[in-house]
Amino acid sequence: MLEKEELKRYNRQIILPELGMDGQQKLKQARVLIVGAGGLGCPILQYLVAAGIGVIGIVDDDLVDISNLHRQILYNINDIGFNKADVAKEKLQLLNPHVRIISHPERLTENNSFFIFSGYDLVIDGSDNFPTRYLVNDTCVALNKPLVFGSIFKFEGQVSVFNYQSGPNYRDLFPEAPAAGEAPNCADIGVIGVLPGIVGTFMANEAIKIICGIGDVLSGKLLTINALDVSVSLFKFGNVTNPPRAKIIPLHVKPSIQEIDFTELERWISSIPEQIILVDVREFYEFEDFNIGGINIPLYELSDRAAEIPEDKKVIFCCSTGVRSKQAMVLFGQLTNRDSVHLKDGFKNYGNHAKL
Repeated sequence: MLEKEELKRYNRQIILPELGMDGQQKLKQARVLIVGAGGLGCPILQYLVAAGIGVIGIVDDDLVDISNLHRQILYNINDIGFNKADVAKEKLQLLNPHVRIISHPERLTENNSFFIFSGYDLVIDGSDNFPTRYLVNDTCVALNKPLVFGSIFKFEGQVSVFNYQSGPNYRDLFPEAPAAGEAPNCADIGVIGVLPGIVGTFMANEAIKIICGIGDVLSGKLLTINALDVSVSLFKFGNVTNPPRAKIIPLHVKPSIQEIDFTELERWISSIPEQIILVDVREFYEFEDFNIGGINIPLYELSDRAAEIPEDKKVIFCCSTGVRSKQAMVLFGQLTNRDSVHLKDGFKNYGNHAKL
């Protein structure tokens, strides 16, 4: 139930017929995780805390730097050198003491993403690099969490919603990350300071719509904004594979991480082929285009198809880069309590010579 002070605080949005008391209760019951407390994260956090989200988590291991202050408006010069997640929590608690704020002052990795994400209903990605975006997406798909996405580049921004009600995910729009050096970040090319505020508020708005069940959510749509010529475009896209969504799984103690390189994999295949099974966790179209053998179980299907993997064989998960295979190994251990290994760094760099 909403307290008397909350009724006053949220009055201007409660009186909206589309939201009302029911919508405000849904906001209070929601648990939202924001990945990144930087340019996008700052406005997202400020507006969602002000809106009355019940529990908000913040993941960021970065420290406040003076170069952040032109766009990361939650911070000031007294915060330089301190962890962003911790500083944001302290300041946001003053904005709204009715919201529980959880700080995760750590780098998001394949080893902790499942554990952190499991405590939230909705994830918002305000990160600024491709490895984190793919990690966030793949974890959300595996755990069946809706994902609000945003990105900024000089004067341009993008917003979309992934993995929402069986809708497409990030890999349906961007199957693979660009090669290293092909996608410079803000530190390399710059960004206009107001852009994160514009894009971040759009992202916060999508989160509120998803939680309250109102409006037209940007699922299967990519909104692009150009702050220089004030143009806005909306592009539609669909599921590449239209996959069934994975079920939420209980998380237990994470298994120890084990990995092998490609040379070791070749040795295993040549010496004990009958004792191992290679499981490629990429999308089916990626597998058809090129693979190194084994069976194909996409990461998002692993929760439903883990029982298909023979119990009498040593399991080796693989993908092109090693990111999804490592996630699959952790998830497989949580699902089955079985040990497995994954192919470190994948087989992408081996090209056509990787065919085993």
